[in-house]
Amino acid sequence: MSVSALDSLQKRLGYRFRDSSLLTRALTHRSFGADHNERLEFLGDAVLSLTVSSLLYERYAGSDEGDLTRIRAHLVREDSLHRLALQIGLPDVLRLSDGEARGGGAQRPSILADALEAVIGAAFLDGSYDAAREVVRQLLGELITSTRSETWAKDAKTALQEWLQARRLAVPSYRITETRGQAHAQIFAVECAVPALSLAKRGEGRSRRAAEQDAARRLLDELIARDKPGSGLRD
Repeated sequence: MSVSALDSLQKRLGYRFRDSSLLTRALTHRSFGADHNERLEFLGDAVLSLTVSSLLYERYAGSDEGDLTRIRAHLVREDSLHRLALQIGLPDVLRLSDGEARGGGAQRPSILADALEAVIGAAFLDGSYDAAREVVRQLLGELITSTRSETWAKDAKTALQEWLQARRLAVPSYRITETRGQAHAQIFAVECAVPALSLAKRGEGRSRRAAEQDAARRLLDELIARDKPGSGLRD
């Protein structure tokens, strides 16, 4: 990993590490060596949840606990963190074993989401909570301030079910298509299907429930995109 690559990443994060070894560890997958990022990920997950909660509390003064919880869940889910990791170029600076790299590990959502949480944890250790908060604000601040709370008023499974019921269609079915990883860090893959429309989408998550939500969201996005005049899907 080059010094220039780390410099570029720190510019995108809006934070410069005093101890660069913390950042290097945050970018190190367990396949690369013993000094990997899993402990930093554990810490970063907690810091991220606290920071997002604080930012949402400030931004959405009129929202109740349920709304804030749903918004936070969408912001910190694997899919959202994966997209952010791609935006800041994490795949280019991850340290992976040759085998993991050849298997596409640098693009795998779970690895990228974990690394991003580890970076947040590293910032917390390097510069205290204020530093980590600024990193999170840099990553998520625009999304938090530009989005209305109503956007995430319902979870994806509920929203999909209501969308289908409004069109007198049967509720979707869910089935696990794959599980991988060690018992303490399994990844579930679930297929969400609507047979009446001949549509199915696959989602992934660290639990069956998270995978179902991911699959439901992907299918709902597809339905909304297709729900245009002349498509045959409208009322």
